[in-house]
Amino acid sequence: MSSRGTFSVIRTVLRKSAARARIPRIAGSSSLHTASFPLKSFARSLSTRTSLPHLPLSTACRYYTSGSQTSHPEVGRAVQSFADPDRPDLFYHLFPAPTSISSSTPVFALSFLSEPPPSVLSCSVIGWLPASGEGEQAGLNDFVENELFREVLHEAVQSALRDGVDEVQKNGAIQTREGWMHIHDNRNIPALGRIGDPDDIIASVRVENGEILAETYQPVPSYRLCTSDGVLQLIEGLAGRLVEVLQTKMQQERSS
Repeated sequence: MSSRGTFSVIRTVLRKSAARARIPRIAGSSSLHTASFPLKSFARSLSTRTSLPHLPLSTACRYYTSGSQTSHPEVGRAVQSFADPDRPDLFYHLFPAPTSISSSTPVFALSFLSEPPPSVLSCSVIGWLPASGEGEQAGLNDFVENELFREVLHEAVQSALRDGVDEVQKNGAIQTREGWMHIHDNRNIPALGRIGDPDDIIASVRVENGEILAETYQPVPSYRLCTSDGVLQLIEGLAGRLVEVLQTKMQQERSS
């Protein structure tokens, strides 16, 4: 789908949801506003912005919020959900303000689950993007990682390696034979025999006699859930396990 076509689809969905939720209408694609089109699309348009530092949640709250946060903020419910046309495995869940992320600005909670999370702070949420705002236009630097999701990601990947559900990683271990093997994000695969960018190495694991020792799994601190190449993208076996774990976690959240 072309960028123009993508912009049109997203604008149509957002305008309808904005009308139902009585929130400010999202800016058009000409303004390069974050919520006007999917992350992958505006990642391409902002490819010259190579420095995308992690924005802590506390910073995001100060940036998006015009008033003070209460000690027990209302997390609310998503009013609209839709898939990214370029990434059918990625879903946007719109939460109108006020939320625990912002008292005044609606936000998108990104997820690999089509079902809306029980709250904007669910561990199934990859991170957040502002859905509207004033002043400086939003970009990739405004994506806020969810540390709870990062923990679930590592739990899922490690369990997938332990259970041998991914043939690519099993073959990689056979080729490695002895030593440490990196688990790479599939959004930016390194050339054969090369080590990937630190932002794209999810974890490292020890291999002995061509077998993965899952108990040696070590998360890589420099890994980022979102870069100029887009949001986290896993190979099939790991992605399937992640979705399974996220679904279980979200069911636990609903019942708690």
